[in-house]
Amino acid sequence: MAPFKFIRALALAGLARDQVDNTQASGTNPIGDLTVKFLGNQVADNSCSHRDLGFTGHLRGKWYAVYGDTLWCAAGVSDPTQDTDGFHGMVRDSVSALTDDALVVHDLHLNSDDPVAHQNQFVPFNETWGETNLFGFGGTSIVETDYTSGTGAVYYLVNDAENYKGAGVGKVELVDGVPTVTHRFGDSGWWWSGDSTPKYGDIAAYWDPKSKYIYILGNPPSSESGFPASSYVYQARVPAADAFDLSKYEYWWGRQQGWKSDVLSTFTSETAIMWGVGQGQITYNKHFKKYIYVHLGGSTVYLRSAPSPEGPWSADKEIYTATPIDNGLVYAGLAYPHLDTSGKTLTIGFTNNNRIQIIKVTFV
Repeated sequence: MAPFKFIRALALAGLARDQVDNTQASGTNPIGDLTVKFLGNQVADNSCSHRDLGFTGHLRGKWYAVYGDTLWCAAGVSDPTQDTDGFHGMVRDSVSALTDDALVVHDLHLNSDDPVAHQNQFVPFNETWGETNLFGFGGTSIVETDYTSGTGAVYYLVNDAENYKGAGVGKVELVDGVPTVTHRFGDSGWWWSGDSTPKYGDIAAYWDPKSKYIYILGNPPSSESGFPASSYVYQARVPAADAFDLSKYEYWWGRQQGWKSDVLSTFTSETAIMWGVGQGQITYNKHFKKYIYVHLGGSTVYLRSAPSPEGPWSADKEIYTATPIDNGLVYAGLAYPHLDTSGKTLTIGFTNNNRIQIIKVTFV
């Protein structure tokens, strides 16, 4: 049995006999035969850094990627493979414009470093809230809230060192044509307390083209620690047009209870939608007429499917196993659905030791 499946089996064995488990695989995964081509490492055409994550989203038809820790290359270095050893500076997140080639991005919000500029931080820290440049702002995709104005939202976690404070949302507007966080909501820059509510938006944030809802997925609050509790994934949603009104959010209480306006306060396998999947992306696939979740288990890329973002989600289809670079971590599944809207192929990315690697899957 593969390690990922073995851990899953252990978790199931720990459930009480009468406990509902809505995270178990259900239905048939239509993804069958396929071919996979490794395309290479993603780089920027105007800057240089090592980075992770890179979740994709769109505003007014143009696609962008939101990265996590962005480690600057040495001064003057334009090729990350030629970087010198040592720490040369970083920001906790950044944003880039995607191109028609998944291997090439165009970095935004660059500073004045010469001859090679570096990225400034995308989600700004606020000193009046006691934040510093050491605070983490782990985010996922930009999700569109209004096409006409080019407005969107970005969901993120606020971390002070190892102390997780809460999950928040920022308004993203096009300033001089560049996605810019213009407002962070909440008295301290976050809405959902890290002690009592899930880390909404940390696992995935998804704008659904069929319903115009935004779905945000996250692991449980800090109070739910240990195995298997800490690896459950919970879900909330909001009409995209109402993303900045906290009262309009609904919370998934499991298939037996459905959506409620009451903030989720019971964290079990019944109210969860997935378990142990790590960060990833949801996309609607026209070819299969299903929603697909791209994620990793260890260094292996998996695809699972569902009839709706609420699930139920099928068993995983294993599609590719990466070779860890310098024994580093491999994680965070990405999707580039705009490169083939027919859904007959899907370009996928993932982090391999602070490098974004890209593969292309062709479905048979």
